[in-house]
Amino acid sequence: MIRKVLFWLLLVPLAIVILMFAVANRELVTVSFDPFNETMPAASVSVPLFVLIFLLVILGVIIGGSAAWLRQSGYRRAARQHDAEMAALRREIETLNRRLDERLDLPAAGEASRLAYRPASNG
Repeated sequence: MIRKVLFWLLLVPLAIVILMFAVANRELVTVSFDPFNETMPAASVSVPLFVLIFLLVILGVIIGGSAAWLRQSGYRRAARQHDAEMAALRREIETLNRRLDERLDLPAAGEASRLAYRPASNG
């Protein structure tokens, strides 16, 4: 329900503003990739201004997202290492529980023999 309200209150007006921006800025601009010849550039393109702005915004989002993804690589690596350590510790706990069950001659996977914190009794 909240998503629908946010959609109608935020995204629809934003879409209308973007559409109005596109209609108001539809004149052609020339984008030149030749810095040495301003009059007859070797590589140039004429596009509507709103298309140029939208493309540059999309390119900025892609570059910013890539930079953030690269900056967070250390955190992802640490998370993978912690996951591997946790899996190894879980396997070790299961091995120790099986050994404890065997030594105490209890049925396998008995809950009473599981390694766990047991508070001291006050009696």
